Amino acid sequence: MRATNRQAIGLVAGLVLGAGMVLAANAPQASAPQPDPKIAQEVRHEIVMYSHYTIFDSLAFNVNNGNVVLQGAVTEPYKKSDLTKIVQGIPGVTSVTNQVEVLPLSPMDNRLRLQIANAIYRDPALSTLGFQALPPIHIIVDNGHVTLEGVVNNTLQKQVAGMRASTTGLSFGPVVNNLKVENPPAKKG
Repeated sequence: MRATNRQAIGLVAGLVLGAGMVLAANAPQASAPQPDPKIAQEVRHEIVMYSHYTIFDSLAFNVNNGNVVLQGAVTEPYKKSDLTKIVQGIPGVTSVTNQVEVLPLSPMDNRLRLQIANAIYRDPALSTLGFQALPPIHIIVDNGHVTLEGVVNNTLQKQVAGMRASTTGLSFGPVVNNLKVENPPAKKG
């Protein structure tokens, strides 16, 4: 009888110990504060890895003491909420302010996006950029108004992209070319 009691006590103690370990494993862990540059690196990584982020979306962000401010424009409402959830899950992020604009859902804008993408990425000066997993030129269309965002290698690529985007003739107003040049020409002086 004593052996049975000892086994029962041992079994109960094991269950209590196991339950305590499970609770401890599921308890929220206090994470060490992360420096802003590390958080920024993670935010950028998560945005680029987000499977629904395309050349028709453009995002920017700022990090200040763990507070992340998201800015830019996306083509679908679910992308805005997904990005907030993704960024909130990054260690060290204390808050997320989502100022991302959801572009109007418009068949005309969608057609214009595709026409401009074809014009840009079929040009010989830019075609190699189109082979990247996430091409660097982002085409933002808002009710027929076109803005180019992103980064290109040189001034020629910026100029060609702007000209190709303007050739569709379907945009309302001039194309805004906000492309940044990674390797600007050296200034003479």
